[in-house]
Amino acid sequence: MKTMQEMQEHVVFKASSDAEFRASLLKNPRGSIEKELGVKIPENFSVEIHEDNLTTAHLVLPLRNGPEAMSEDELAAVVGGAGAENCEWGHDHHDEYHVPLGGP
Repeated sequence: MKTMQEMQEHVVFKASSDAEFRASLLKNPRGSIEKELGVKIPENFSVEIHEDNLTTAHLVLPLRNGPEAMSEDELAAVVGGAGAENCEWGHDHHDEYHVPLGGP
């Protein structure tokens, strides 16, 4: 069973080595990821792709603890809606894949 971090690393690696996949990912993140990983991402789970360049770097902040954080029931609903037996898309979403600052 792949973790969210493993799936993210797979997608980032493929996008860095396959220009066609990268273009598809930027145009249609949800569809590209679902096709590549063979998963169904729940409609209530947002996927955003950001591309670093020479003048912009993107940082991913971890999930907040507190009232804004997802409850255990909300997390279970996201994981339960993944629709793939060997997938935890939407689970462990606080384990974001981090890339070094700077250009590509």
